Amino acid sequence: MPEFSDEAEVARAAKREARVELLARRRALPGPTRAAAAGRVQAELVTLVRRLRPRRMTAYVPVGSEPGGADLPEVLRNALPADAELLLPVLRADLDLDWAAYTGPDALVAGGRGLREPVGPRLGLAAVTEAELVVVPALAVDRRGRRLGRGGGSYDRVLARVPAATLTVVPLHDGELVEALPAEAHDRPVRAVVTPADGVRTLDDGPGTAQGVAPHTSAGRTRGA
Repeated sequence: MPEFSDEAEVARAAKREARVELLARRRALPGPTRAAAAGRVQAELVTLVRRLRPRRMTAYVPVGSEPGGADLPEVLRNALPADAELLLPVLRADLDLDWAAYTGPDALVAGGRGLREPVGPRLGLAAVTEAELVVVPALAVDRRGRRLGRGGGSYDRVLARVPAATLTVVPLHDGELVEALPAEAHDRPVRAVVTPADGVRTLDDGPGTAQGVAPHTSAGRTRGA
């Protein structure tokens, strides 16, 4: 049911303000800075994928100033074992996410809200539950794993379906892992982030250290908090 309490409204207002600030900060990043950040995020995710060797994983096509670069799906697919499957989201009319296999950049089409989507058969809402690695977009994440999305609620629904043991990772720009974010009851935490400077970091107060991922690691180097 919808939340109508004063506390919930305060959280929603705080989220709106944070989104405006974070989006403006991303848009202000110079092109070379974005490109360098995308390269480092991709390299960290490739290292993670090669270590975990998931049989199925999910990702998305970053757009605009989102970290990771538009070629992120192709980079991840090339890092997967030959028999593994990379799924990308397909936005439904109700803003929930279906899934389809990524088979290459030529098999992507324009979707709703500026997204790029695969053209293959739809696998259903529950396809994400069988993924061993789930890469999730966000504008920011805090140290308890709470993420701030764009407000549509699509990934809150997705994360509600993902088993607790599954590794969920958010690519971020530097400075977007923050101490605390406003949250509502329906918000779902993630387990790790990847940033250009610090690589893959499991979250200190989140759902726990991900299997196969040491805390605060970057391309095989251990980092402190």
